[in-house]
Amino acid sequence: MPESSSRVAIVTGGARGIGAAIAQRLATDGLAVAVLDLEESAAKGTADAIAAAGGKALAVGADVSDSAAVDAAVSRIAAELGAPTVLVNNAGITRDNLLFKLTESDWDAVMGVHLRGSFLMAKATQKYMVEAKWGRIVNLSSISALGNRGQANYAAAKAGLQGFTKTLAIELGKFGVTVNCVAPGFIVSEMTRATAQRIGVAWEDYLAAAAEKIPVARPGEVEDIANAVSFFAAENAGFVSGQILYVAGGPKA
Repeated sequence: MPESSSRVAIVTGGARGIGAAIAQRLATDGLAVAVLDLEESAAKGTADAIAAAGGKALAVGADVSDSAAVDAAVSRIAAELGAPTVLVNNAGITRDNLLFKLTESDWDAVMGVHLRGSFLMAKATQKYMVEAKWGRIVNLSSISALGNRGQANYAAAKAGLQGFTKTLAIELGKFGVTVNCVAPGFIVSEMTRATAQRIGVAWEDYLAAAAEKIPVARPGEVEDIANAVSFFAAENAGFVSGQILYVAGGPKA
């Protein structure tokens, strides 16, 4: 079993928000981290922050819905950082709308990044994990998987990731690879700020309304999600697989 300091992690959508927090937490845990985002220049900020804190990181640009781009990115990471044995599928987009307004392109775009992207990344990295007889895959779902008005595409994609997680856990377990899923609740991020702006609600009002519905009486922070991912990626989580962990401040979404 590899030591923490020798492991290499890939975090997709790592340029900002939850992805950046996860990448920085894994680096703090001792992993070398490939920060992957659509544009390498965007990922560089997170990679530089990791390096400045004494960690090892590589910024990589790739469209996770493009199989050729994914294969090239993973090959580069293996060559420059080492064989990746931790994968965090965090990359995601929203194209919210009510069903009668939702376009085919908006449906396909969300499915492409969340589902196709996670599939392609897992397929490209699993061979390194199988060869090492050790691996961790953590997929990012959402409480929206339980249903959310105006998010038929996003909810379907996030629910699909939960089924994807459980199936990969069954297939890859015998190779020493665990596969788990973190489903965030309301998290303070650029995405939630954009949602408030889109629906025309002042951010402070949007934040207060969200907090009222959460049993711990506060919105989540990106570090809350990073902490959960850190557990699933750790050596001592080897008997935990196929699980969906709702990090939502309470028992109900």
